[in-house]
Amino acid sequence: MSLETPLGSVVQGSLSQGLEVRLHADVSVEEMRVGKFLVVQGTRSRFFCMLTDVVLGTTSPRILANPPDPANGFLREVLAGSGTYGTVNLSPMLMFTPREAPIASTNGSKNGKSSSGLASFEAQSSAEIDLLPVKTIPSHFSQVFEASDRDFRAVFGWEDDPHRRNFAIGEPIDMAVPVCLDLDRFVERSNGVFGKSGTGKSFLTRLLLSGIIRKQAAVNLIFDMHSEYGWEAAREGKTFSTVKGLRQLFPGQVQIYTLDPESTKRRGVRDAQELYISYDQIEVEDLALVRNELNLSEASLENAIILRNEFGRAWIARLLTMNNQEIQEFCETKMGSKSSIMALQRKLTRLDDLRYLKQSSPHNYVGQILDALEAGKNVVIEFGSQSNMLSYMLATNVIARRIHQAYVKKSEKFLQTKNPSDRPRQLVITIEEAHRFLDPSTVRQTIFGTIAREMRKYFVTLLVVDQRPSGIDNEVMSQIGTRITALLNDEKDIEAIFTGVSGSQALRSVLAKLDSKQQALILGHAVPMPVVVQTRPYDEKFYAEIGDVMWEELPTATVLKAAESAKADLGL
Repeated sequence: MSLETPLGSVVQGSLSQGLEVRLHADVSVEEMRVGKFLVVQGTRSRFFCMLTDVVLGTTSPRILANPPDPANGFLREVLAGSGTYGTVNLSPMLMFTPREAPIASTNGSKNGKSSSGLASFEAQSSAEIDLLPVKTIPSHFSQVFEASDRDFRAVFGWEDDPHRRNFAIGEPIDMAVPVCLDLDRFVERSNGVFGKSGTGKSFLTRLLLSGIIRKQAAVNLIFDMHSEYGWEAAREGKTFSTVKGLRQLFPGQVQIYTLDPESTKRRGVRDAQELYISYDQIEVEDLALVRNELNLSEASLENAIILRNEFGRAWIARLLTMNNQEIQEFCETKMGSKSSIMALQRKLTRLDDLRYLKQSSPHNYVGQILDALEAGKNVVIEFGSQSNMLSYMLATNVIARRIHQAYVKKSEKFLQTKNPSDRPRQLVITIEEAHRFLDPSTVRQTIFGTIAREMRKYFVTLLVVDQRPSGIDNEVMSQIGTRITALLNDEKDIEAIFTGVSGSQALRSVLAKLDSKQQALILGHAVPMPVVVQTRPYDEKFYAEIGDVMWEELPTATVLKAAESAKADLGL
């Protein structure tokens, strides 16, 4: 690779506050954008940095007191670089360090400086360079360069790496080189997709789920609140169009279950399987989760426990059929509160509005879902018209709790036998409106709080999608391994994103300056350093590259476009 043109020189800085770089006279500050990646060539190491701020400066306050006339372009050019200049602030993220001894100077001194430091680093292969956390900073007047494709490949890898399950999530700003997630590291911890309404969280989630399925990093259980992931959904924009769902991209690997069969049929979904929940599958803990939606008091929940202890799993069905006299007799013998039980009975009648709830269900639907997951299938559960918060929270908690119980048993068996055939498949559970399940007041009552705290202990992790990360319990947020964040405006939400993240001050300014569409800040376990990406388009080219759809199913123009793109990539 040819030697690059330097952009500026390091003039001051610290390990904690970052580096200040004065731009060379021929470099315009308008070319420097927050979130851009630059490298600083030190004597022994090369520093991979993120640009966090751009500043204008002058050598004398007299210039500011008497600025040149706007029409006097000549004077402005004379002052540029001498009297006026631009500086950028850089946050060092990683160090590239050669594995052999430091480069010797021309006089043979081991500690001498080389005038061709950049060239020597360019000559190194990826296998000869160590990526290290930043423990020092480059010296004064070290030169700053644009990050090259080779730098990005050394840091983020490449998608076709045979030794890793890498997935290209997008490209850095102003560069056409992929930024990859390590999917094995991604699925081994719970993760989050965050952003205010309208920033493309569902789009980002579809990308991630497609990558996990394509690379077979885990199986997925997706609670699809708004029917956006399983089958085709409307694309955001001024003109109406649709995007493919996971079932269309991976017809042999994705199954759709529906809690509203009529709605699913109207949308033209093929082969969707019906799913029902019986009253005897609902625990008191599930009702505690939706206590606000049902307006249940603490006394009602306490009496629900008394009813459960007396009637077992059939307590709800029994309560709904009790008359006043039976409730009175029950309270006299079991020390219950008649008013609380009658209020509980009255409010639980709302459950009759949920079409997927049955008095009893002889078929084991959850067992059927478990069998599909064990066979390596990915399951999408659609809610259709049953997508209000009461319905979504209740069904999601009931189903996920039973899935988790089965995984605990399988994990315990595997830990006992150590037999690879007993090892459960890694499972990722996707939930939307996550703050409803994981807020501080309810996190202890939901199975999702348990899963988030257990991390990968039982081979189950979460992918939470939410526009209000500040509503999620701090302990849970600290367990989120990788955070993919689109634009946020609320200060509390921004603060929540950086819970447990060191050196977050510089990243806050980066997050605040993201575009409202197709840009995201990625940080955490699945990437070696925080990175701002222009996310990968979810379009016909993506379908051809990632999905199991046959070429014959795609429009001719799409096939030709993909072929031309492949030729360009190969330099043909």
